[in-house]
Amino acid sequence: MADKLKSSPPAEPAMDVPSNETALPPTPPAVGKESADVKELTSKDYYFDSYAHFGIHEEMLKDEVRTMSYRAAIMKNRHLFKDKVVLDVGCGTGVLSMFAAQAGAKMVYSVDMSGIIEQAKKIVKANGFSDRITLLRGKMEEIVLPVDKVDIIISEWMGYFLLYESMLDTVIYARDKYLREGGIILPDRAVLKVCAIEDEDYRKEKIDFWDNVYGFDMSCIREIALLEPLVDTVDGEAVISNSCDVITIDIMTCKVSDLSFIRPFQLVFNTDEISCHALVAYFDIFFDAGLDSKVKFSTSPDAEYTHWKQTVFYLHDIVKVNCGETVAGTIKSAPNAKNPRDLDIDITYDFKCSSKSPSGAQSYRLR
Repeated sequence: MADKLKSSPPAEPAMDVPSNETALPPTPPAVGKESADVKELTSKDYYFDSYAHFGIHEEMLKDEVRTMSYRAAIMKNRHLFKDKVVLDVGCGTGVLSMFAAQAGAKMVYSVDMSGIIEQAKKIVKANGFSDRITLLRGKMEEIVLPVDKVDIIISEWMGYFLLYESMLDTVIYARDKYLREGGIILPDRAVLKVCAIEDEDYRKEKIDFWDNVYGFDMSCIREIALLEPLVDTVDGEAVISNSCDVITIDIMTCKVSDLSFIRPFQLVFNTDEISCHALVAYFDIFFDAGLDSKVKFSTSPDAEYTHWKQTVFYLHDIVKVNCGETVAGTIKSAPNAKNPRDLDIDITYDFKCSSKSPSGAQSYRLR
């Protein structure tokens, strides 16, 4: 089965959003001479402050599943935003803040430590929201809002594998310090899931390639390649099992310690005489606690493309499986001790199959 992993996204997805709402603001253009903040950034600055680069925000804004889901959750629940005070954690270009202002928020406090906030100030002014959106540059944990409490927190905090380079710990801090009793967080729930795939062609291209490179044995690199999860788009036709919930995060109640976890999984194969090459992780996001109009989106292989794609974990063992046979194990995830930006992910697996039933344990680094 070829082309199970695809490097380019499909056509732009459509979202069921009322057509009478204001169109999504255009993506900010590349910044020219007028912005010293962006012009003077060096390559080193971009490493430490990558979210200052407009290209990252262009990618996120063009992700219609992401952006229109947030828009729908806000605009379809205008009555909850009317005359309320809103906090946007990690505001970027300010698009979510402007959605909140459009929905009737009395004041939106938009916080970001990246240099992109200097452009967000111009965007907010150009769109006539300066009187209702206050932009604050700095770490959420270090700045002081001019109010004691807010009614609603919005944030797009998710990363690859849900938690890679995510800002959820910052959202938790903002929640505990600023959200009033009975307040709302959007989104309020996230579910990390796993399934199995058949992916022979791509595995040969990316992993087995190192066994024979122009006649040379470079299999030492093959072992390294197996340690690095692949973030890419998985075709839904590659999936050969059910999906299993690994962890559900209630953003209204979770603690930072919950973001390091070990959880069991069990998958049942739904296809006969096929090989299992990898496990794939993805996540679903829910906007539903306290909302009359609920919204959900998924980064599943069967769903519309998102910039998060999926995270693929190739296994050492290639196992022939049949319908009804199983693989079970655990997934453990925690920030790397030396570089908390990275995730250390350990997967154990135990196949129960008629051909062979290998068990194994593999460690990965998502970076």
